[in-house]
Amino acid sequence: MKINNLVEEIKQDYLARRNARLSLENQWQMNINFMLGNQYSYIAQNGAIREDEKQYFWQEKEVFNHIAPIVETRIAKIAQNMPNITVVPASTDEEDVESAKLSKDILESVTNRLNLTDIEKTATTWSEICGTCFYKVVWNTDSGKMVAQDNEGSSIYEGDVEVQVVSPFEIFPDNLSCERMEDVKSLIQARAMEVDEVKRVWGKTIEKENINAFTLDSNIGNLGGLGYNAHINKVANVELCNHCVVIERYIRPTKEYKNGRLTIVAGDKLLFDGELPYINDENGTRTFPFVKQVSNYMPGSFFGVSVVDRLIPLQRAYNAVRNRKHEYFNRAVMNVLAVEDGSVDTESLEIEGLSPGKVLVYRQGSKIPEIVQNPNLNINFDAEEERLLAEFKTVSGVSDMMTDSYAQYTNMSGTALELLAEQDSTRLATAIDSTRLAVKIVAKYILRLYKQYAVLPRLLKIAGDSGEVQLYYWDQNEINSDDVVFDTSSDIGDSLGQKRTMLLDLIRQGLMFDEDGKFSKSTRKRCLDMLGFGKWEDSVDLSTLNIQHAKEENLQVLKNKEVRLLPIDDHKVHIDEHSAFVFSEMNNRLKEGQLQILLKHIEEHKNLLKLQQKEES
Repeated sequence: MKINNLVEEIKQDYLARRNARLSLENQWQMNINFMLGNQYSYIAQNGAIREDEKQYFWQEKEVFNHIAPIVETRIAKIAQNMPNITVVPASTDEEDVESAKLSKDILESVTNRLNLTDIEKTATTWSEICGTCFYKVVWNTDSGKMVAQDNEGSSIYEGDVEVQVVSPFEIFPDNLSCERMEDVKSLIQARAMEVDEVKRVWGKTIEKENINAFTLDSNIGNLGGLGYNAHINKVANVELCNHCVVIERYIRPTKEYKNGRLTIVAGDKLLFDGELPYINDENGTRTFPFVKQVSNYMPGSFFGVSVVDRLIPLQRAYNAVRNRKHEYFNRAVMNVLAVEDGSVDTESLEIEGLSPGKVLVYRQGSKIPEIVQNPNLNINFDAEEERLLAEFKTVSGVSDMMTDSYAQYTNMSGTALELLAEQDSTRLATAIDSTRLAVKIVAKYILRLYKQYAVLPRLLKIAGDSGEVQLYYWDQNEINSDDVVFDTSSDIGDSLGQKRTMLLDLIRQGLMFDEDGKFSKSTRKRCLDMLGFGKWEDSVDLSTLNIQHAKEENLQVLKNKEVRLLPIDDHKVHIDEHSAFVFSEMNNRLKEGQLQILLKHIEEHKNLLKLQQKEES
């Protein structure tokens, strides 16, 4: 296919997908407006977002936003339930076990470098408001340390992983009925980029376009009440002048394209056309670099649904009830005066009103002006308001314990409150599970990108259990497993306070003591760390250091380096570690000469251990 035909075909494909998804985009903009407080907006018949104006100057048109705190509470609860991740070794071999530990340390390093916690919160915010969000895991060649310079003096970097949050406004699947990302055969990401940035990345000059986008803006005058105007934020259209639309179309591997296809166009030019760049799928295959996260699944739909969709009718009804009550209060306080025509100076009365102590002069023989009595406030107003507040909790799945941040049930036991707190997250299970799954897939993509691109040795700094800083040099050959799982220990208890309480209960029951009924140094240190007093136990755990030293000796044997005994070695620990290494590696990496060296080393430890025991006896 010619380049011009390919560019035009992709642009037409993008426009067709966008037109098929317009109704969803309008609903997403509505959700953002209601989240911000612009709650008198609606979708017109032409698909545009319109806003209601005041019908009368005295009309109460204030916003009592309950959607924002509900969404914020859900986001906080989801973030609180995010577990730690770990990597399962590919086998029981010592090398694979160490590789899995290294992979876990790499993920922790990436989490700190990219601040993945904030990235997850941003993605969760998008998914809670719009129903869906996407992570994009890519390799940034301009990141990492500088390793060289080319002939033109430009810097060359080692590259590193980058995780981006992509809003649902930029994603266009080929089939809106596909529920899973795996069922989508092709995917388009369309985003606005500055033409200078396009030239820097792809080296081609693109003509500027006037692109319609939306941003946050202020709105004054449409809302408020009698005598004042309210100030709120809203979604407003903006025109980007120095930008162009970059369209990236991803196609899964097929018989025609064994490694998939990625085509990037902007304006009338082709920026890239080739295979999918990342080997990030199972079994060394290629797939999209996107990971989907949803708030609530919708059968037969690629995009999820947001709880804001269900809350909008309740929010409109609640605003109407509160505003009608305030209009009644205004009439009750300022009164409505019935005046016979010509009996008083109506112009002066309209300007000054009925101030306290005012002398009202009326024409002799005419009817005295009188205040119109308002009917008593119907109690159904209060009942309707309470019913709507209760319905907010029912629809959103956010209970009193979540919103108020404290328990109102003073006559309940601590166990009952804990059970109530656990059940409090039941309605959020779908959103929590989707977020966990997305984070798990992102972690796998990160390891697979390092496996593909980390050719040069990299330095990794890790804080050890004893507080020391450990340095590791690693490359792509060190990553043997990408089997990312959740650390089950992080699921015990929802908060640090609950974990501490459980730990103290285990200590009281005697479950933390060894077979001699003693509290070992290593166990005491771990308990103090969990209780938050780890710095009180600054003494080095000798057992842990001996295990680490024995493992280093095992690796030295594999590298044909000399190992020697130290007078301060814990011989029993070294014997156990070396023996386990021999049994696990005897048929794999250990050569005959290395095996004999290690067996001789173990025998020396045994002799010294016997001598030590004899001296102690």
